[in-house]
Amino acid sequence: MWRMGDVLAGNHAVWEFDSDSVLIRFARGMRTPRLFHALGSRRIPFEAVSNVTVTVTAGKRDTVVLRALPRPGADPLMDAAAGQLKEACDPYRLVLPGDRAPLADAFAEEIRSRLAPDADEPASRFLVDAPQPPLQLKAYDARIAFDGSTVSFHWSRTGATGTKWKAGDQHYPLTALTGLAWSSPEGPGGHLRLLLRETGHTAADPRPDHDLAAAVFGTGYGAVHESLPFAAALLAALRGRTPVGAAARAHSGDDRLRHLSELHTAGLLTDGEYAALRDRFAAEPL
Repeated sequence: MWRMGDVLAGNHAVWEFDSDSVLIRFARGMRTPRLFHALGSRRIPFEAVSNVTVTVTAGKRDTVVLRALPRPGADPLMDAAAGQLKEACDPYRLVLPGDRAPLADAFAEEIRSRLAPDADEPASRFLVDAPQPPLQLKAYDARIAFDGSTVSFHWSRTGATGTKWKAGDQHYPLTALTGLAWSSPEGPGGHLRLLLRETGHTAADPRPDHDLAAAVFGTGYGAVHESLPFAAALLAALRGRTPVGAAARAHSGDDRLRHLSELHTAGLLTDGEYAALRDRFAAEPL
């Protein structure tokens, strides 16, 4: 049985079990997706999860994929992404060595036993904190800023079309918006579009490079690790997310280190994994 503070270490992340949530700590490294660097860590309440799956993949090296499935409407990051994230960048996915399959199964079963009775239904409010976004986002044709109440587009002299440049900078208070649409910069036509109340959700001009409520991405502009957290924070502000109090608890460093030592002694963590986690937890402020 998993206890508070028990951890499961995989590629690019460590999942720590809690009584009402899973704390996901993302690793930093050259091979780690930059989105994970930007997220740092995330606490996922069990009530924000609809199911947990475990998949074993055979190959030169067998691997196990543990994946939590977020409830629609529970996480602003995943709602903003709208299924556009590549599999390797899925923050709800943990890849483990094949010999960890029994641990992954036990971890998944423990979470399933704690899911909300209405886990199959969309959440009525956001249950997961939006990631801390950059204060400004640089797109190809604009610099986008959000001060907590207003979204501003400051057009680029070199990137913006004549339509945008002639119209001048645009400022949209949250009260004028009904939502947003994020289109990944890793695909064709990447952009961030605000949905305006006065136009009935539709853009005055469907082309993002001519829409005064949209900013266009491009190579080197609006990367996923920058634009998606920005979109998620804006979406959370639009929906007036209510903080989750119980999920914000922290555990003492001594408890974490004790649990790591127990896992290492039991052979559930290698020497390298134990040393890396011990150093990371010891360096974190309480």
